[in-house]
Order: sequence, then structure tokens, then C-alpha cells
Amino acid sequence: MNWSRKWINPVLDKEFRLRMRTPRSAISLLAYILVLGLIALGFIYVTLYLGNNGNQPFNSSAGRMMFYVLSFAQLVLIAFMAPALTAGVISGEREKQTLSMLLTTQQSSATIILSKLFSSLSFMTLIIVATMPIYSIVFLYGGISLKQMIFIFLFYLFVMLLLGALGVLFSTLFKRTMISVIVTYGVGLCIFLMTGLIYLFAMSIVQRHQYALQPGTGTTYSWVGYILGLNPAGALISLFEPSFSKSAFLLRNGNLNSDAPIQLWQEFLMVYTVVIIAAIWISIRRIRPVAGRKFKKSGTQALAMDAGGNDPS
Repeated sequence: MNWSRKWINPVLDKEFRLRMRTPRSAISLLAYILVLGLIALGFIYVTLYLGNNGNQPFNSSAGRMMFYVLSFAQLVLIAFMAPALTAGVISGEREKQTLSMLLTTQQSSATIILSKLFSSLSFMTLIIVATMPIYSIVFLYGGISLKQMIFIFLFYLFVMLLLGALGVLFSTLFKRTMISVIVTYGVGLCIFLMTGLIYLFAMSIVQRHQYALQPGTGTTYSWVGYILGLNPAGALISLFEPSFSKSAFLLRNGNLNSDAPIQLWQEFLMVYTVVIIAAIWISIRRIRPVAGRKFKKSGTQALAMDAGGNDPS
């Protein structure tokens, strides 16, 4: 039995060939690794040769800081690349006038959407996996466990899926690729930047209000931490340091054993899982024209009338 034909449909097979076998893909992969590698080498150079006149050793704490820098750099690169890979998958077919041909095949709407999404994210996954040798430099100095690294890479995959689902959604809703790309980057900017700015603004107000109150009894948390839980950077920091979630909620009258209401990364996963499912569902529903669905329904009713001799309604 040919398992590739069973698990890879024609749409997915075509997208895999177009994504992986072009010179542009190889150049993009090379450029991505070079950028991340230069960031790692630059951090080592600054730490070893510019810190304390070259007398500062590169120890486990420096290795842990290097891991943080690489992780945030990787998150920023994902935020720029993932929308570009997915925001034109459906609108591009529409502009090339091949979407109608694709919809007349035996592939369902769900198969088309999921195949487009997964084929786009597969190239981004290849890039993320290709950067693992750069991260292995951190293990030479310690400070980071393999479990933490696995969690970070799984978090990257989730962020890619979120941005990819939004890109496919807007690519389905808008007819022009340029518009879908702009809207996808705009929504991504709100997720990555606006949530952080709103958190800082709300935190300053809540802190001013808490300082004006008299000390009370009992542990209380503010609501501002839930805003930071919507930010990928905040969720990433909470993966590094679980105690960061407690400080994000502005603990008042607490002790060292007090826990945050929820870890920021857990809130991030729960909220945006709903967003991903909703985006994929809307894309599946809207990929086929409404008029086409009505025509198909009326055609089915006409066939039923011819077969039965009367109106099925």
C-alpha cells in the first residue's frame, strides 16, 4: 500500500512540490539561518570580548541569556514570515483564475483549506527545525534543559498555526492578495504589540490605584495579567520563568507560596485555540461562493423533482 497517496492528497502534494523545490525556498532558509546565526555570534562576541574588557567568562547564566535572546529573535522572525507564507494561498489562486478549477475537483473545502495551511506551515517548520544546531551552542555552557527547549519549539509551532490560520482566513475573505497580507500583518501587529502596550497602560493605572489603597488582608490579584496573557512575548517569558505570571497579575498582600490565577502561556493557548478553530471554520465555509452553494442546492432539488415527479418540499 502506498501510504503517501493515502495521507497526502493531490492539493497537498502540489503545494509541497511548489514550496520545497524552488530556489526561493532554499534562499529563504539560508537567509533565516544566517540571521539567527549572526545574532548568536554577536551575542557571544559582546559577552566575551566587550563585557568587562574581555574578562567576563561565558558561563551558564550567559548561556541562559543567549537562549532568551535567540528565542525572542526567533519569535519576531516567525511573526514576519508566517503571514507572508499563508496570506496569499487562496487569494493567489483566485488572482490566477485557478480557484474555480480547484473547487470543481473531488477535494472538499476542508481538504483544500487544511492542505494549503499545512503545506505553508511545513516550510516554516522546516526552518525552525533547521535552527536547532544554533540552539545547541547553548548546551555547551548549560543553564537550559532539553525540556525547556522542547516546550519553546512547541510554542513556536502554535504561534505559527495561529498566524497561519489568520492568514488563510483573510486570504479567503479578501479577493486581493495585497489586502489580505496587509490585514494579516495588521492583526499580527495587534497581537504582538498592541496587547503589550495596553497591558503597560493598564498596569500603570492599577498600580497607582493599589498604592492609594490601605493594606488589607488576603491575597488579591489584579485583572491586568489577563491582558498580557494574550501577548506571545508574555506567554514566552512565562515559559522561561513561571514566577513571571505571578508578577504580571500584580500580587497584593501575598507571600512566596502564592500562585498566579493562571499561567500566561496557558491562557494564551486556550484563547487562541478558539481563534484558530474559528478562523479555519470560517475559511472552510467561505471558500466556495454563496451563489455556487445556492445553485448546487437548487440543482439537487431539481434532480429530486425529476426522479420523484413532485416537489420534495
